[in-house]
Amino acid sequence: MARSDLADITAFLAVAREGSFTKAAAQLGVSQSALSQTVRNLEARLGLRLLARTTRNVSPTEAGERLIQSVGPRLDEVEAELAALTALREKPAGIVRIAAGEHAAESLLWPAIEKLLPAYPDITIELVIDNGLTDIVEQRLDAGVRLGEQVARDMVAVRIGPDIRMAVVGTPAYFARHPKPKTPQDLTAHNCVNIRMPTAGSLYAWEFERAGRALKVRVEGRLIFNTATLAVRAALAGAGLACVPEARVLAHIERGELLRVLSDWCAPFPGFYLYYPSRRQPTPAFTVVADALRGGV
Repeated sequence: MARSDLADITAFLAVAREGSFTKAAAQLGVSQSALSQTVRNLEARLGLRLLARTTRNVSPTEAGERLIQSVGPRLDEVEAELAALTALREKPAGIVRIAAGEHAAESLLWPAIEKLLPAYPDITIELVIDNGLTDIVEQRLDAGVRLGEQVARDMVAVRIGPDIRMAVVGTPAYFARHPKPKTPQDLTAHNCVNIRMPTAGSLYAWEFERAGRALKVRVEGRLIFNTATLAVRAALAGAGLACVPEARVLAHIERGELLRVLSDWCAPFPGFYLYYPSRRQPTPAFTVVADALRGGV
């Protein structure tokens, strides 16, 4: 294969992954017209149409999809190895891109990164806040952070956080108007703040466990969010009960702004893990970041 073919395939992959010549050109640092001509030249040499172009979007054809699946992962491995080689210097350097949900980013990643940055001025860290189950391979990220039960088996998983407990909370004013629930089933009589799961699209069923007995309760209320941050704010406003990770509300509970109920039904469960593809060789910069995150356990 000629070197020009390799460069052109890299250009094609960028367009296919971004779904846009404009975005891919910005990523590669070339003009849109030059990038378009590069892909046309590759298609001409292969005698195949690799991209279906419309006025609104760009998508791979069957031949293009086959090229993505067969060649894309191999080029990713080459890029990762080159990055690892170029990072072999006195101090680790380079960019580390990690996807994480809002809670994990605030409670675990940022505290570790804040301490790490002064000692490693040549490392750049990009946090992609995504409460869904991001495909880190497809998005070409170095790693992701998820709850242990959500990590795929083919990934390397490193625990970076303690066990998590949920907390059901409401304001003193709310409980002055409504009796405190004594069992999870009592929640059906309360105005509860629902959270829509970003992956399945369904409402989160509040989960409880005591003495080996597990329960899921589908609650009702007038508010639905897709983030726990707003659920906490709604609870503080007296709009209803919220079920969120206890770390998010401990300070409010200690100040008496929120009261906790059903704590004996909220059992701890495994917390967050850093995960990354097993076939990818970690760069020195990534190793530094991973070690810093692991130190929080």
